[in-house]
Amino acid sequence: MAILERNNYSVDPVYDGQSALEYIETGNYDGVILDIMMPVLDGITVLKEIRKKRILTPVLLLTAKAEVDDKVIGLDSGANDYLTKPSHSRELLARIRAMTRVQTVQSDSKLSVGNVTLDRATFELSAPGGSFRLANKEFQMMELFMSNPGVLISSERFMEKIWGFDSEAEINVVWVYISYLRKKLAALDADIKIKATRNAGYSLEVIK
Repeated sequence: MAILERNNYSVDPVYDGQSALEYIETGNYDGVILDIMMPVLDGITVLKEIRKKRILTPVLLLTAKAEVDDKVIGLDSGANDYLTKPSHSRELLARIRAMTRVQTVQSDSKLSVGNVTLDRATFELSAPGGSFRLANKEFQMMELFMSNPGVLISSERFMEKIWGFDSEAEINVVWVYISYLRKKLAALDADIKIKATRNAGYSLEVIK
């Protein structure tokens, strides 16, 4: 992790496969590094689960094993690349650059849910009623919602992802930004809404 941070990557470290799965499902990452030998859920299981859910984030598998069978299983399960430990930090960084470069070329700059579109390049939220250019944290929150429609996201997850562990902001700042976004969605005649689930979090739902 230190190697990645020194090279200007923003990293969310987790220490078991179940946590990795939860982060990948609710986050919006440019790439994922999975160790095959993780506790709780192994890396291959996590990889199969996210691919089953059509999460196409590039995945680099790490393992201490060098057997051909492991590589074949990993690649057949949807891994983009494979690296055997111990590896040189320069090789790891090169693999990450290659993996994320492909994703950058392929990814669409626009997210759409219902009649609402979020342009990642311009921070513009648009719908039949017009458009707004979102402030940075509004954009990050809306991007997280629109990347995970229908998924319950806790206030703690928003704080961690957008404000960071070291932030001195109070957790009620999440509610304040939810309120801003709700007003903008209403003004745009959006057919999606942010639903609050008591003591659990928020989800983006299409109004039926």
